[in-house]
Amino acid sequence: MKDAYSLILSAIDNGTYRPGDRLVESELAERFGVSRTPVREALQRLETQSMLTRDGRSLIVAALDHNQLTELYAVRTELEALAARLAARHASREEVRVLGAMIEEDRAILDDAQALARANRRFHHQIHLASHNRYLVQQLDIVHRTMALMAHSSLAVPGRGEDSLAEHRAIVDAIAAGDPDAADAALRAHISLAYETRLRQGAMDWAATVEQERKR
Repeated sequence: MKDAYSLILSAIDNGTYRPGDRLVESELAERFGVSRTPVREALQRLETQSMLTRDGRSLIVAALDHNQLTELYAVRTELEALAARLAARHASREEVRVLGAMIEEDRAILDDAQALARANRRFHHQIHLASHNRYLVQQLDIVHRTMALMAHSSLAVPGRGEDSLAEHRAIVDAIAAGDPDAADAALRAHISLAYETRLRQGAMDWAATVEQERKR
């Protein structure tokens, strides 16, 4: 059974709790069927990790501003590219086959953005593992945990899911060929396009908010 920390983190990751939502200790304990003490400890841990922030006396799910998003993607790009480079050197044939199979399986869920987002995280985590570098995997786990604070998945944008799978294929092909430079380049291109999509989403959300405020 998962502990309170993992349960709350998963709820944030899957969108049950979104940036700005208030987390109440008693409500969380009831939802997850655990006592309040481990929930309290989990909330303190998540606050220390900047997953939660204070709003008066309440704890709310944190949100990433533009600068934080830019910084996160800068770090993600470098770490993910390194993972792809190392995977091209160290991935076993079995690991490469698993990555390829994931891409084919994910074609069946192109119309389900939420499921595709989960599959995308699984795919990237498999590349991290294929790097065979435990310290890199640990750092990437932190990066991807923080990405749960993004309000929307870039894969919800029409056409982005199919493009993303094509980009995944280019990454896997480079890893299978044992070409670190190509794997690095393919991974960087993939992250760049995902970041660009998020920036466009952010601009559209901002414009929609301004329009709503104007009509009030």
